[in-house]
Amino acid sequence: MDDSDPVERRVGQRLRESDATVAVAESCTGGLVGSLLTDVPGSSDYFDRSVVTYSNDAKQDLLAVSREALDSNGAVSESVAGEMAAGVRDTAGTTWGVATTGIAGPSGGTPDKPVGTVYIGVAYAGEWGTESSSVAVERHEFDGTRTERKERFARQALRALFSELEGQP
Repeated sequence: MDDSDPVERRVGQRLRESDATVAVAESCTGGLVGSLLTDVPGSSDYFDRSVVTYSNDAKQDLLAVSREALDSNGAVSESVAGEMAAGVRDTAGTTWGVATTGIAGPSGGTPDKPVGTVYIGVAYAGEWGTESSSVAVERHEFDGTRTERKERFARQALRALFSELEGQP
C-alpha cells in the first residue's frame, strides 16, 4: 500500500494485518466515518459498528460519557472526545475506538471553539494486565462549507486512527 491509496483502505489493511477491530462514535460527522470504512470491500473483517451520538443524552446513554465532562467542558471538547472513543471501544469490545465531536456550522461556534473545530479521539484496548490501553485526542480546525467540514473531519479521524495503528506492533 502506498500513500496514494485512500486512508480508509490503508486503515482497513492495517487493521486486517494486525487482526484488530474498530468501532466508531460519531457526533458531528453523523455516520461518515463508518460510511468511509464500509466503502472498503471486506470491511466486515474489522469494522464492528458506528454509533451516531449527536445529543448529550445519547453520549451518556450509549457511550457512558460522564455528565461532568459534558457539563464542565461541553460536548465539543478533548475530554468528551476521549470518553466517546473509550466508550465505543469498550461497549463494542473492539481493539480500537474512534470518536468525532465538533462544530460543522455554519453557526454554533465561539471564540474558543470556532465553527470548523473538531476533536478526534482514538482509543486502544491493550491486553488485560499490561496497562497498555490508551486514549489520544487531537484538535483541528477546518474551513469550508458544512458538508466540506464534515468530510474533512471524517477523513482526519481515519488519518488519526491510521497514525495510531502505525505506532502499534
